[in-house]
Amino acid sequence: MGRIPDDKRYFRIGEASRIIGVEPYVLRFWEGEFSQVRPKRADSNQRTYRREDLETLLDIKRLLYDERMTIEGAKHRLKKQTAEETPIDVSFVENIKAELNEILKMLA
Repeated sequence: MGRIPDDKRYFRIGEASRIIGVEPYVLRFWEGEFSQVRPKRADSNQRTYRREDLETLLDIKRLLYDERMTIEGAKHRLKKQTAEETPIDVSFVENIKAELNEILKMLA
């Protein structure tokens, strides 16, 4: 429980359930509650979780079970973590800044 095998990239719900340490219905419930967990569907219409999904599910389990957070609290914490991890593209910001300066010159 809790250890994601290094040699696999994709996991079916039964495998994911064993790794995370919760029943499959809990994973399906979390999928509905947390937008960060979106497993793909295989041709057989079975859920296929990626390694990143399992890491997120382990975070969710830790927040709910170990830290005793509510679903809403865990959602908020995951969104905050995601925002902190997303790097800002400096060139994009510079381009916007240049365009705004051009608009200011046209308005003056």
